[in-house]
Amino acid sequence: MMIIQYIPWLIAVLTLIAVICIVIVSWKNGISPMPASRPVRQVVIEEVNLIPGYADIMEAGSGWGTLGMDVVKHCPGKRLTGIENSLIPLWASQWLTWLSKGLHRAGAVIGTGRGGQRNSFKGRLRFIRGNIYTCSYAHADGVICYLFPGAMTRLADKFKRELPPGARVISVCFALPGKEPLRTITCRDALRTKVYVYAF
Repeated sequence: MMIIQYIPWLIAVLTLIAVICIVIVSWKNGISPMPASRPVRQVVIEEVNLIPGYADIMEAGSGWGTLGMDVVKHCPGKRLTGIENSLIPLWASQWLTWLSKGLHRAGAVIGTGRGGQRNSFKGRLRFIRGNIYTCSYAHADGVICYLFPGAMTRLADKFKRELPPGARVISVCFALPGKEPLRTITCRDALRTKVYVYAF
C-alpha cells in the first residue's frame, strides 16, 4: 500500500522533468513544438498529394508528429520521415505511431485513402532524432516545414544545394528568403495561416 501513495508524486516529478526538457530544447531551438491546425494540415495534405508518384517526404522539425501522421494517413504512396531533436515530442510521436500500427493490426481502420484503400503507417512513417540543419535532403521529393524565420534562412541554401530537381518545399507560416513561391495558400483557420509552396 505504501508504494501506491508515491505514484502521484512520481507522476508529478516525471511531468516536471519532461516540461523542463521541452523548455530547454525549445529555448535552444528558438521555437517550441507546435501542432498545426486542422485547416493547415488539410492544405499540406492537398499539396503533398500533388507530388507525383511514390514520394519520399521529409518533415523538418516534426514535433509531436501529428502533421506527419495526417499526411501519411491521407496521401497514398507517400513515405514520410520526421526529423526532430527534442526527445519528449520525438518519443510521443514514435509512441503514437507504434500505437496506431498496433490498432491497425488489431483490425481498426487507421484511415481510408482514395478508392477506399486502407492506409497503414507500416513502412511509410518514421520519426527519428536528428538535426534539420545537418541531415541530408538529397533523396527527398518534398520537405514539409513548420519552423520559424531563422530556421528558414538557414535552410534556404541547404535546400538549393541538396534537393533534387522537381522537389517541393511546403512551408507553414514562414517563407523561404530569396525564393519565389510557386503558390501561397491562405488557410481558413482563425489565424489565416499562410502555406508557401516552392519548386526546386
